[in-house]
Amino acid sequence: MAERALRGTRLGATSYENDRNTDLAPRQDVPFDCPNGHHFSVPFAAEAELPPLWECRVCGAMATASTGQSPSPEKVKPPRSHWDMLMERRTVEDLEAVLAERLEVIRERRAMEGRVIADAADRAQRRSA
Repeated sequence: MAERALRGTRLGATSYENDRNTDLAPRQDVPFDCPNGHHFSVPFAAEAELPPLWECRVCGAMATASTGQSPSPEKVKPPRSHWDMLMERRTVEDLEAVLAERLEVIRERRAMEGRVIADAADRAQRRSA
């Protein structure tokens, strides 16, 4: 029997509360002007911080508030490159020392590879003789 009472009521999809005997929060309508000539207003709470930009309901462009306050440009940090981050951690002298160490390692490796190739060529020459 209880199943029949709830059938067709879209339980959870519709609120059965009403606005009687309730006080709504104080509101203010903020007008916006679209660069394409559209004008509209959006209701905000009275104590809310008002956004300087809002998406136009008609065309989707960014509309500015008609309150006379222009949006302040946001401070943007310049992008840091790999070199900038490296220079925060090391000095030029440190980098030159690391470079000298790595070049020495590479030179030793190449010299060893050259000796191995020369030894292999000598062995091949002895076998063919």
